[in-house]
Amino acid sequence: MRTFRVGGAVRDALLGRAVNDTDWVVVGATPEDMIAAGYLPVGKDFPVFLHPATREEYALARTERKTGRGYHGFAFHAAPDVTLEQDLARRDLTVNAIAQAPDGTLIDPFGGRRDLQARVLRHVTEAFREDPVRILRVARFAARFHDFSLAPETLELMRAMVAEGEADHLVPERVWQELARGLMEDQPSRMFEVLRGCGALARVLPEVDRLWGVPQRADYHPEVDTGVHNMMVLDMSARLQAPLPVRFACLTHDLGKGTTPPEVLPKHIGHEQRSADLLKKVCNRLRVPNECRELADVVAREHGNIHRSGECGAPALVRLLERCDAFRKPQRFEQVLLACECDARGRLGLEEQPYPQRDRLLSALAAARTVDTAGVAAQAREEGLVADQIGQRIQAARVQAVAQRLQTSKASAA
Repeated sequence: MRTFRVGGAVRDALLGRAVNDTDWVVVGATPEDMIAAGYLPVGKDFPVFLHPATREEYALARTERKTGRGYHGFAFHAAPDVTLEQDLARRDLTVNAIAQAPDGTLIDPFGGRRDLQARVLRHVTEAFREDPVRILRVARFAARFHDFSLAPETLELMRAMVAEGEADHLVPERVWQELARGLMEDQPSRMFEVLRGCGALARVLPEVDRLWGVPQRADYHPEVDTGVHNMMVLDMSARLQAPLPVRFACLTHDLGKGTTPPEVLPKHIGHEQRSADLLKKVCNRLRVPNECRELADVVAREHGNIHRSGECGAPALVRLLERCDAFRKPQRFEQVLLACECDARGRLGLEEQPYPQRDRLLSALAAARTVDTAGVAAQAREEGLVADQIGQRIQAARVQAVAQRLQTSKASAA
């Protein structure tokens, strides 16, 4: 029974990066041996165990054989006679197929160290083509290691997999899992660049794929191309260290521009509601978590109004805050504004521009929230008003509070 450190922990240590999780492979053991040694079995598809003290994952060396389409179409073989090299051969990229013995010796049968030095992402063997999830994983790694290039032969293999229909058999949960992880990388646009380059983006996110080649007004969007703008917005969200819901909202805020009738281009009248409608389909298909879904919906519907909010008076500002549900969910509204800032700054030459709409709207929200809504409602009921009228009374009080705040801010600026 021999144990080796494998995968990302070895790769990241060689790159001088922080090692967060360590995976291990065990050669020459049976599941019974592991259990007898105190390891806890947790693997569903193949033998994986948790160390009794560290809780790190230890997997028995295994081989795999393709038996059907998609992620689940595999038969696994784990036995004491499976060698370390056989186990490494089934991995996705050479940089992930390096093992380290307890004495520090590196076992690198597929040239992973060479590719780390050359900054290249390269598949290990032709077995890569058997698992469509690897297309997503390579794209995600491209977003993380954005100074790495993708080996031409690996890109061609991924294109062949898409042409053979493998990407059509990706399960929604795995698509979302990899997409979410890729969105949180340092340069998320690289993930979509790779997916688009191999044709997989059109299969898993056609709503995003169709944005490239769609023009926008150059006076608002110097970069013109909607797909280019979308990626600039996404990278701005990474630069501003936005959380996942904001990054997903940035990815999906302009989906409706991909369905604008050609005869009205480069204008995109009404694209906000079309974006929200397409977003709903994406979220249902990929089973996107509610936190991401709900924030993205607000951003898709209201980002144009938020951009123009500097021109709005108190009544329009209060209505905008109501539509964004800002009174009930002020923290989410702050994330909405962050996504809108990414949209405004994700434009060629405008990356450093300020976004005063954020402070103005947050100030308006703070002023409106000073209204004692319970007191206003009680007074309205004493006057015999009913539900709709009470709501109107509360809204009027909020408008008054916002108007006073705007007047004060204007006087201070003067």
